[in-house]
Amino acid sequence: MVRFEEEFPFEETPDQVKAWEEVRKDMESEKPMDRLLCGDVGFGKTEVAMRAAFKAVMNQRQVAFLVPTTILAEQHFLSLSRRAKNFPVRVEALSRFKTKLEQKRIVDDVKAGLVDIVIGTHRLLSSDIYFKNLGLVVIDEEQRFGVRHKEKLKHLRELVDVLTLTATPIPRTLYLSLLGARDMSTISTPPKTRLPVETQVINFDEPRIKTIFQEEITRHGQIYFVHNRVQSIEKIHSRLHELLPEVKFGVAHGQLPPKALEEVMVAFIDKKIDCMISTNIIESGLDIPNANTIIVNRADTFGLADLYQLRGRVGRYTEKRKAYAYFIVPKNWNMTEDAEKRIAAIERFTELGSGFRIAMEDLEIRGAGNVLGVEQSGFIYAVGFDLYCRLLQQTIEEEKKKLKMK
Repeated sequence: MVRFEEEFPFEETPDQVKAWEEVRKDMESEKPMDRLLCGDVGFGKTEVAMRAAFKAVMNQRQVAFLVPTTILAEQHFLSLSRRAKNFPVRVEALSRFKTKLEQKRIVDDVKAGLVDIVIGTHRLLSSDIYFKNLGLVVIDEEQRFGVRHKEKLKHLRELVDVLTLTATPIPRTLYLSLLGARDMSTISTPPKTRLPVETQVINFDEPRIKTIFQEEITRHGQIYFVHNRVQSIEKIHSRLHELLPEVKFGVAHGQLPPKALEEVMVAFIDKKIDCMISTNIIESGLDIPNANTIIVNRADTFGLADLYQLRGRVGRYTEKRKAYAYFIVPKNWNMTEDAEKRIAAIERFTELGSGFRIAMEDLEIRGAGNVLGVEQSGFIYAVGFDLYCRLLQQTIEEEKKKLKMK
């Protein structure tokens, strides 16, 4: 284990060391771990998860690494494979980038206990997936999963260790952690070279957008343009191409065939594309240090956590290079009160390590929802947190008494 930790190529931050120590102690206790690890994009959550996965494998247990997108599954697969290359650990990725035959082979090997760590999307929750000796479940970017997906994992919490990673926990998860119902670790120390992302809320103004593109291209950088409507994404592509004929564009969204999507991603990584126009499929998993400007169209239609995650896609350059995030809202448009609050919050919280504060703001805007059910938003603030907790505790005690009487 010590050798695996020593192979980490970066300098550990104090928060990383503390978080890993808390996770390690949880894994060594008799009670199954249920820990939330909260930290900004690029602050080192994945390294803590890798160490937890390696520790589980060294104890002859299997690891399920659940991620929201195929892109993130591939990225984690590459990262984990690199970190584990000097150790007898078999890592596999189960996603739609694999053929049906390859998927069947991986599923069979997982069942036989031949795969140590399997990384996958909600495909890992399918009824045909069986583990020989599951010991740890890692859930990355849990806010991107539907509650019903997470409900399927609930029964595992009584049997195996569960580590949840997020930059911005959903209100219910944050609320449970603040109540002490779930353990929480935070990584708030930024990497030494990281700079805050300059954030601006703008209207759709073609001359302004043209200037933004030209400034980034001039410094040999790349751009994300996020348009979260597959039906009209080609229209946006045509409009931008007319405006900037010298810029090389690529289009990416979840409805593309796996091979076409992979080709666009690889072209962007290899700097053959200047700008990638995409849906919020890039929200999780795409780590391109050379992309340092992001433009989000119709930002008023995104959730607060989504906006924060999208902004986290830029500003990852290893040198000290300024990154920019532009959130486009319609001119003379009456936004909903909640949308206005979300836009104001994303513009206000620009300093590094704001993910936790963003999540607290989201909790205030949306409410914590039904702690025991599937609804993720609600109106707890109508009765107050304290009264809600007392009512919840009272109901639980009454149910326990009923069970004793049976």
